[in-house]
Amino acid sequence: MVTLRALRPDDAAALTRIYSGASIRHTTGRPLTLDQAHDKIRTALARAAEIPRSQWSWSILHESDLIGLISLRRRTPTMGTLSYILREDSWGHGHASHAARQVVATAFTTAGLTRLEAMHHPDNPASGRVLAKVGFTRIGTADRDTETGTVPYELYGLESGT
Repeated sequence: MVTLRALRPDDAAALTRIYSGASIRHTTGRPLTLDQAHDKIRTALARAAEIPRSQWSWSILHESDLIGLISLRRRTPTMGTLSYILREDSWGHGHASHAARQVVATAFTTAGLTRLEAMHHPDNPASGRVLAKVGFTRIGTADRDTETGTVPYELYGLESGT
């Protein structure tokens, strides 16, 4: 069973385990330090208090184990983006799909969004399969500047009611 909950200050050590190893291969490529994890949590908590709210961040829990982080960001009044990261040892069990379904429901109800987008690195097709399971459709690519140059990330979209 996967549940979501708000980030807490005592989640920092777990975030450093999530943002390490193969899990960060297609992100920054650098592990998250404990200080950076505390900063990430402080930022998420501050954004949770903003009105209007522009970002939601949840811990992904499998039973009581914090295995990932999932975020929803409002980009326009009606469009948001979804992103997630899981600890490597939790891959392949449907946890990301389960968490993403919960966030999509929140996006289209509580947040009042009508469209979501998400993207993944082209060398991470498993993330594309997660998005497809949740109902996203591949709509093209979006160039992202990385340390190794520009990379055409796979771009997905989902409209409310589809």
